[in-house]
This record gives sequence, structure tokens and C-alpha cells, in this order.
Amino acid sequence: MKNQKKLLELKTDDKIDHYLLVTKLDVKTAKNGRQYLDLILRDESAGYSAKMWDGFSSFVKNAKEEGVVKVKWKLESFNNQPQIKIFEIRVADISDGVNAEDFLPKSQRNLEEMKKELDEIIKSVKNIYLQKLLKDLLSGERYEKYIRVPAGKSWHHAYIHGLLEHTLEIVKICELMCNIHSHLDRDLLIAGTLLHDFGKTEELSSAASFDYTTKGKLLGHIVIAAMSVESTAKKIEGFPDDLLIKLIHLILSHQGKLEHATPVEPKTVEAIALYHADELSAKTNAYTYAIKKAANTKTGWTNFLPLAGTALLVPEKNNEPKETLFD
Repeated sequence: MKNQKKLLELKTDDKIDHYLLVTKLDVKTAKNGRQYLDLILRDESAGYSAKMWDGFSSFVKNAKEEGVVKVKWKLESFNNQPQIKIFEIRVADISDGVNAEDFLPKSQRNLEEMKKELDEIIKSVKNIYLQKLLKDLLSGERYEKYIRVPAGKSWHHAYIHGLLEHTLEIVKICELMCNIHSHLDRDLLIAGTLLHDFGKTEELSSAASFDYTTKGKLLGHIVIAAMSVESTAKKIEGFPDDLLIKLIHLILSHQGKLEHATPVEPKTVEAIALYHADELSAKTNAYTYAIKKAANTKTGWTNFLPLAGTALLVPEKNNEPKETLFD
């Protein structure tokens, strides 16, 4: 990608000439009847709302979502949120030497290291039925999706390889709990951890918008995962029914509370451990990103975060949060 400052490095009133990725494109009408171009533009660090009020008709004819554009613009603030005011915009072409993949956020962890770690975790599962199930599910095209998709659209681990990073974080937390509480069924808990968000391989797209697929919107990742696990386990000769029920319970209950769209609440110690490990990984990542996004704030606080129920203190520059639990 071209050498240019990341969006999160820019300050209000900066005037910039950038390549950015279009993740949303609309022509809207203001209250006064005036049409305007409404976009969301992003790079690997952030995505910002963007507006253009004049001279965009020819651009709209050729532009498309998930395409790269060259933009001259100024960074403004609207409702205490960054917003791009566009002066000029054009669709990038081959001669620009850029592509959409350059602008997608990615895990800061090395992918090959994470793949190796995943493989070692699967091999460490001693229960022959659970290991067979994991190998069957995490293979071929499903494996490629599993290691690529984000863990969420925007809240946590919302970047390429995010699901894999999130899952490996939870495994580390659950391994710690198994070391503290030896009565936990380690193989069951680790298998449940690896598969708890497996449905996101079909629920979420790894395209520019990280949007929900039709199947994801209609079924949701929890149901998709439970269906996939049950159908695959049924093909494994001798797979114990009680083990399958306990494993599916881990998947169905991992969001903890009915009001969080989980079908059932955790009713085993392993399910409790998975729920809290999932919460810890997701919220630590989400809050870390919110703080990084507010790094240039003058107040020293993030905006109010509805899912957190509070604003967060932004630490001093020399004490910024680390990228992942592995740093």
C-alpha cells in the first residue's frame, strides 16, 4: 500500500490526500432537499463517516462498495466523532497499485504462529472423539474461513484473523483455569472453546464491510455452530451422546445470559469457565481498541461506550495498552 498516515494518526482539521476503502456508499437527501454523498471510508486502523455535498454524480456511476478510492479531504468532528469532509474523490485504478486487501485491519499476531498454536492445541486433546471432531470440522474450506474471518463486525477482534486470535486467547485463559481447578474436564472445555464461535465462519463475511451473511442474519453463529457440531459428530462412529450434549451446551451457553441472546445459560462448570473467558477476551480487546481510537482526545477519556456502560480513561502515551493478550 502507498506510504500514508493511518486514520487514527490524524488530527482534526488535517487536510489529506489518501487512498481509502469504501465500505458503505449511499446518496442521501438532507432535510433541505439537497442530495449528498454518504460514505464510510476506512484503512487498516479505523473507519470514518464521510460526506460530500457537490460534484459527485460522475463518481457515483463508477464507484462501488469494497472498492478503493483516492480522496482529498479534511478531518472534521461531528457529534464528537471523526468525520471526513470530501473535496475531491475518484475511483482508484490499476496504475495506482493499491487493492482492497491493503486497507483491511488484520491481527497483529503472526498468522503462521497462530496456525501452529491451533494445531498443537488440537493435538493436545486426548479424547479421541473430540479430537476427531475438531479435525473434521477444522479442515479444508472451513479451516480457511476459520483462520481468516473476524470475530465480530465492530465490537471486538473486528479484523482479519480476529476469530483465530480471540479463540487462542480464550484457550490460554481456560488452560489457566484447568491448572487451578483440576476437576474441570480440560478436553471438553478446550474443544468447546475452539468451537464456540465456529458458526462465525458462516455468519460473517471477511470482505471489506465484515457484514453478516444471509445465513448469519437468519440463524446466528450459535445455532450454526451447534448444527455443524451435531451433524459432524453424528458421522463419527461411537461418539458418546452425553459428551455431545455437554459440548453443544458449551456452544449454546457461551454468551452467558438470555438477554445476551444465548439460548441457554451456563449449567456446567466448564460452561461457566468458557463464558467468563470469552467475556474477558472480548471486552479487553474491545476496550483496548476504543482507547486506541481515542488516543488523540483532549479530554483524556473515550466517548461513552453503550456496550461498556461507561467511558474509559485513556492512559498516557508512555502507558498505552498493548495490542493483544500475547504482547
